[in-house]
Amino acid sequence: MPVADIYQERSVIIRVAFALIAILLVYWLLRLQVLDTPFRDKAEAAGVSRQTEYPARGLFYDRNGELLVVNAPMYDLLVTYNQFEKNKDKFDTLKFCRLLGITPEYFNENMTKNWRSGRFAKSVPFVFLSKITPAQYAAFQESIYEFPGFAVQLRNARGYPHPQAPHLLGYIGEVDQKILEDSASIYDPGDYIGASGLEKFYEYFLRGDKGVTHILKDNLGRSIGQLDEGKRDKPPTSGLDLLTTIDLELQAYGEKLMANKAGSIVAIEPSTGEILAMISTPGYDPRLLVVGQQRGQAYAALATDSLLPLLNRSVIAQYPPGSLFKPLVALIGLQEGVITAERGVACGGAYYLGGQRLTGCHAHPYCGNVETAIQYSCNAYFVTVFRDIVDQFNEKTPRRGLNTFNDYLQRFGMGSPLGVDIPSELAGNYPTSEDYDRKFRNETGWKSVWIRSLGIGQGELLMTNLQMANLAATIANRGYYITPHLVRAMRNQDNQVVKAPLALDIHKTGIDARHFEPIINGMEKVVIAGTARNAFIWDIPVCGKTGTAENNQGSGEDHSIFFAFAPKENPKIAIAVYIENGGWGGSYAAPIASLMIEKYIKRKIAPEREYLEKRMLDANLLLKNRRP
Repeated sequence: MPVADIYQERSVIIRVAFALIAILLVYWLLRLQVLDTPFRDKAEAAGVSRQTEYPARGLFYDRNGELLVVNAPMYDLLVTYNQFEKNKDKFDTLKFCRLLGITPEYFNENMTKNWRSGRFAKSVPFVFLSKITPAQYAAFQESIYEFPGFAVQLRNARGYPHPQAPHLLGYIGEVDQKILEDSASIYDPGDYIGASGLEKFYEYFLRGDKGVTHILKDNLGRSIGQLDEGKRDKPPTSGLDLLTTIDLELQAYGEKLMANKAGSIVAIEPSTGEILAMISTPGYDPRLLVVGQQRGQAYAALATDSLLPLLNRSVIAQYPPGSLFKPLVALIGLQEGVITAERGVACGGAYYLGGQRLTGCHAHPYCGNVETAIQYSCNAYFVTVFRDIVDQFNEKTPRRGLNTFNDYLQRFGMGSPLGVDIPSELAGNYPTSEDYDRKFRNETGWKSVWIRSLGIGQGELLMTNLQMANLAATIANRGYYITPHLVRAMRNQDNQVVKAPLALDIHKTGIDARHFEPIINGMEKVVIAGTARNAFIWDIPVCGKTGTAENNQGSGEDHSIFFAFAPKENPKIAIAVYIENGGWGGSYAAPIASLMIEKYIKRKIAPEREYLEKRMLDANLLLKNRRP
């Protein structure tokens, strides 16, 4: 073939090849820019939106698996201002406001930000409207495409299937500025955090870990897909569930009994330290404080109520223990050897010294031993025993004796928080030698007779009702207690049980077990034929002690107190009931405690005791507590 023909053939082949390549390039460009919509949209993307995915907060269960706290959906409406600004002329403000139930003034106020402050940026979404209910969201979501720049973010608020236990469950609230500054980016503005109760104490475990989703946005702010098919996304991790020790049925029953009364009930399982019920009244329905637009008004009403319904009287209120303190005085006297179980003390209706009547008592038979002294709650007996303890070293002042006495009080959990897993627990108080040195600094010395009221649970002594219930549990255990607690374990999203973080230590009192028997026998006699006969349950041996603490407020009656445990052997429940302005200990506190014991052990109230139940349910003592 001639050379000219060869070159001409190659020229044709080259031109055809270039034509094919051009056609192919045109095809791919057409496909990418016209036919392939996802690619076209991504090419037109104005940016990437980094959206936080909030985890499910841990749930609460009672000891029998009943749900106490659940998650309820709540929505925040976010806006990216520069995307809104591009489409401001077409934005239907009136329709937007009508759908969300807000005013145009509110709209303008929320859209006006100080862009120079550093808190807001036009390209970064911020919360325009928080706490949107599911009903509001349902009405709005159908038209959200009409409002460029706006997006809805799902949040988890709290829901309460039952109206019980507000103080121990607690509530959540928005983080404040201090927490934001200290949280090392864990929280963002508008985040929720445990604000009280178990919600606050277990916040670290309940909150879970946030996730993140990267969403591609077009220049109108519309979502057009995930960045890198979601490869850069991180799913949220749910918080741990709390498996609490609370018996919901017992808790609910106790709250019914305490209706129209001010005070507290705490019930503990002695062998484990698990709190079966923790009741503080007056209380409130926890559903009043769910996150929502009406919450502020409800909280303000509770905070200004003179009956203090937000106060957890079980761990914050500090009361004089009154005669509940007497078994402890006897135990210390027995351990120190200053008395024997058969020690008798005469009582002529008062404690006398040098013929002078110093501390009154009530009429009762002669107390020939510790058992009968507890049975009849003899003031003269326990003032005598207390003075023998603090004077045992025969020194000029009873400092050493009082220090010895206080060492035992500390081992019984008095004078310091017990370490329960709920915030704000107070310590109570017992006076020290240094306190009396200061009080009597103008005297040559102070004497045991001057502080004799300590022997009957008065004076400067203060205890929380949790401490009183724990004292009953310690006596039930014959000399030790386990740190009282409200959570027995936690559970992760894979249904695996996780140990709770609270250290459940065994606290020994230093009192020999043999010394508890006469005390317990005396407490049983209190219920059988003593000051708490209306706490008697014929088939459950109840061991208890009444108390009547002086009301130092100067108005109303004294406080009605009772603590107990049952059964006498292998006790299942220890309980303390404190009713402000309830009068004599046997009037209200003792029968309420016995009804709680019967309800827990037998799950019902015997027909012959229903009259007592009705009397407690019908009693209204709140008028005595109402403050001007």
